Amino acid sequence: MNIKKAVYVISSPDYEKCPIPNKPEYAFIGRSNVGKSSLINMLCNNDKLAKTSASPGKTQLINHFEITSANEKDISTKWFLVDLPGYGFAKVSQRDRRRWEQMIENYLRKRENLSMVFVLIDSRHGPQRIDLDFLEKLKNWQIPVGLIFTKSDKETQKIVSKNVKAFLDTMKNTWQFLPQHFISSAIKKSGKEKILSCIEELNEELLKKN
Repeated sequence: MNIKKAVYVISSPDYEKCPIPNKPEYAFIGRSNVGKSSLINMLCNNDKLAKTSASPGKTQLINHFEITSANEKDISTKWFLVDLPGYGFAKVSQRDRRRWEQMIENYLRKRENLSMVFVLIDSRHGPQRIDLDFLEKLKNWQIPVGLIFTKSDKETQKIVSKNVKAFLDTMKNTWQFLPQHFISSAIKKSGKEKILSCIEELNEELLKKN
């Protein structure tokens, strides 16, 4: 898949104010310091698309981007990429946190064109309960999930592999089938082709159904 164009559309405070659900949609979410904006910018070949910040919790709304991509035959497809607020370490009030959580849950459970949620996991660390608990929610809500282990350039390949294996092994305790997973680095652009190929395959499946 080749990304030909990526355009910011809208930031919405509620799923009901999101764009008309007339395209396949892929959401990205993770702990608030996991490197989500950098990953989105890397996937879309645009360093300024999603706002990166040293301050966790900068993303506070449901951010839609319209993506135009082309396959090997140069056939174009349009789809939505969604940047969701992070969960975890953001310094916000309990009231704001509850509001964010409700906004995210409503979006995830009610957005009818949502094809997959990519959950970002920091590959520098062993399994974190906050990530595992969020994935359990997605499983219970029966939402299609993909895992992206980020920042793989920040540690040795041995440590990254160890942490990824430990995370997946922990998931096996409660998951019958593990989600597809990817190891990425926004700096080295690793994982980009595999993640985009996954999206391309899902888009093609949806086209066949329609």
